[in-house]
Amino acid sequence: MENIEHLEIFVSEILKLGAFKANIIDVKDIQFDVRFRDMCASNVCGNYGKCWTCPPDCGEINEMIKNLFAYKYALVYQTIGQLEDSYDFETMKEIGKEHQDRIQNVRKLIAEKYDGKVLHLGAGGCRFCEVCAKKTNEPCRHPEIAVVSLEAYGINVSKLTETADMKYINGQNTVTYFGAVFFERND
Repeated sequence: MENIEHLEIFVSEILKLGAFKANIIDVKDIQFDVRFRDMCASNVCGNYGKCWTCPPDCGEINEMIKNLFAYKYALVYQTIGQLEDSYDFETMKEIGKEHQDRIQNVRKLIAEKYDGKVLHLGAGGCRFCEVCAKKTNEPCRHPEIAVVSLEAYGINVSKLTETADMKYINGQNTVTYFGAVFFERND
């Protein structure tokens, strides 16, 4: 990778914000799979059509993938949390909230130090608002900070972690969440 030295500062800064690991990769090395939308459409999480940042409302999958190729680099980071056991859903939810807070802190950090256009993606649905405005037939209350998931963009997160030199699964009784910031548009 060339010309990423000016982005390297964000790796150490994101680690200071509590991320377990962070690395910069070339967007061209990311693997996509439009079939992730099929998983969304099966509505396992219950947000399909009920959240502005989830499918189908977040956008058409091929257009979203095309949009990501307009960027040169992605800074991928992860949050890892320890669970009491694999059924510790309360702690999973707490660590998910911690990760969502980290995404917003990363957003603030980058806005302070980088003047180019960026795109922030996270894990799962946005979860910024307790109840998404979509459920009350209102426009998104915070479109400037709403977070679309990596999977909604068709990103194969397990392959993304390999490219970013991270582990997708980090041991028994752990939960791992990922985020990414896309930098340097080509247009």
